[in-house]
Amino acid sequence: MLPQRILEHRSVWFVRKHFLSLAFVFGFLTDLILLNQIDSLVDNLILLTYVVLATSSLLLFYAGVAGRFSDRAAAFLELRMPYLMQYSFGGLLSGMLIFYGRSGDFFVSAPFFLLIISVVLGNEFIVKRSNRLLFHLALYFIGTFAYLVMVVPLLSGYMGDVVFVASGFLALLLITGVVKLLVRIIPNFVTMQIRSIVVMLGGIYVLMNGLYFFNVIPPIPLSLTELHIYHSVEKTAAGSYRIMTENSWLPDIPFLAQRFTPLSGKGAYCFARVYTPVRLHTDVYHRWEYFNEDTGAWEERFRIGYPISGENKRGYGGYSVSSILRDGTWRCSVETERGQVLGRRTFVVELGGEVGEMVTQIE
Repeated sequence: MLPQRILEHRSVWFVRKHFLSLAFVFGFLTDLILLNQIDSLVDNLILLTYVVLATSSLLLFYAGVAGRFSDRAAAFLELRMPYLMQYSFGGLLSGMLIFYGRSGDFFVSAPFFLLIISVVLGNEFIVKRSNRLLFHLALYFIGTFAYLVMVVPLLSGYMGDVVFVASGFLALLLITGVVKLLVRIIPNFVTMQIRSIVVMLGGIYVLMNGLYFFNVIPPIPLSLTELHIYHSVEKTAAGSYRIMTENSWLPDIPFLAQRFTPLSGKGAYCFARVYTPVRLHTDVYHRWEYFNEDTGAWEERFRIGYPISGENKRGYGGYSVSSILRDGTWRCSVETERGQVLGRRTFVVELGGEVGEMVTQIE
């Protein structure tokens, strides 16, 4: 067993070696504790604070490196600003993971989440100073791009292609302004890297737009709060929903296909609740598909939409029904008008099977 003194020395060495990454992780932990609701004033002020801290710490760090202040101030900035920068980057990106993660189907949006996670992990391995500058700008651009794509619909009350393109353009203007300030602060260093900076930022801009137009980026600021397949759904005069479903001791696991035997004379009901900020009014759609085992592909049976608004804090409820079913695998996807998937449920229809005890509940 190693002596206590050696163990303590190794612990101190580990903390010092990975202090920047620990500051990054601390930003993640802060968000897990504080962030709750996408249209909350407090939550948005927290995210805005991360953007301000990221911008100021990035510029002040390189101002310290360039000796733009007194020796004492420059040494302080060069030593301390990286920690503040890492904390703000960690907080901003984790906030995006939290809210985007609630907004879309994980498997559909996996490439976007992998992009965020990869830049987070890459933070641990960048050592060379020139690469650090590129990486800092990449983190900053991805974080602010994702932030503006989220916050512009909240402020405008609209979402869609025009709003996304406008949000991306604002992010491009912001990063251009930061690069221009860096040119003033460290002109020679930025000039040497300017080609790499332009190619990297241009690549990120094209990638983010590509992910959006291929419906990979989740439909922020919408979020799916509930999605189930029921045996019957009826809207009551009071505005609630009377739901009939099979009583089962098994937990409802979204990622697993459930067995479903329809009641006589009825079909399958897809019930969803979608949370949307109060100022936002848009349409959502239910897409019903059947898996053709002969072709190995999903076949769309129909798609139906309805308007939603942010009046219900539990999420705006709505349902659709497929009355013509056949044995096999089905799924109902909840998506935006352009096809961004908020979530989907897969179920296996067994016509003529035994139906268990039915229970009725009010939603």
